[in-house]
Amino acid sequence: MSLKEEKEYIRKSIYDKLLKNGQSLRPNGDYGKIPNFKGSEIAAKLLYGTDEWKNSKTIFCSPDSAQIPVRYLALIDDKNLIMASPNLEDGYLYLEGSKLNGYEKEASTKEGAFKHCFEKDLRNISIDLVVEGSVAVDRLGNRIGKGRGFADREIEDLLNRNLIDENTPLLTTIHPFQLVDYIPMESHDKKLNMIVSTEEIIRI
Repeated sequence: MSLKEEKEYIRKSIYDKLLKNGQSLRPNGDYGKIPNFKGSEIAAKLLYGTDEWKNSKTIFCSPDSAQIPVRYLALIDDKNLIMASPNLEDGYLYLEGSKLNGYEKEASTKEGAFKHCFEKDLRNISIDLVVEGSVAVDRLGNRIGKGRGFADREIEDLLNRNLIDENTPLLTTIHPFQLVDYIPMESHDKKLNMIVSTEEIIRI
């Protein structure tokens, strides 16, 4: 089995397990997507209670549905939120929780973020926390997404722009089913240093 085939096998096993056990919020499962899992708000609340969250002023988050609770908590906590546009086609969206005046829930969605964001020069911004969606992760911080490399590109771009550094918390929120024993990695794959599931917080 090639490395690519191994990754696809892991993805399918996660999709199958979430769907079979009724843990996907999508009626036909999450195949080809970042899982939108039941309990995503529980994982977000666990993250909310961490020192990493409390010490952050500006949070970067992927646009995946499972991370809507993270984005919502960031905005109602009056944090600045930088969200990647889908496929990075429109770059980055910048929102300020303190200026949303009751529209935090709407702004936490992909469509709402486009409506409530505004242009911002990111060159002088320091991102304190990065949250990515994942299909599967292991306890060493290795991850795989849906297979198109968007998270790796986002992290690499943030590093190249000096918006984050090697000390920035890079994490994902997941369902426990998405935690596996081993994930094969390629040279371009970016490792996480923190994992938050509905049951535990793993720091690497």
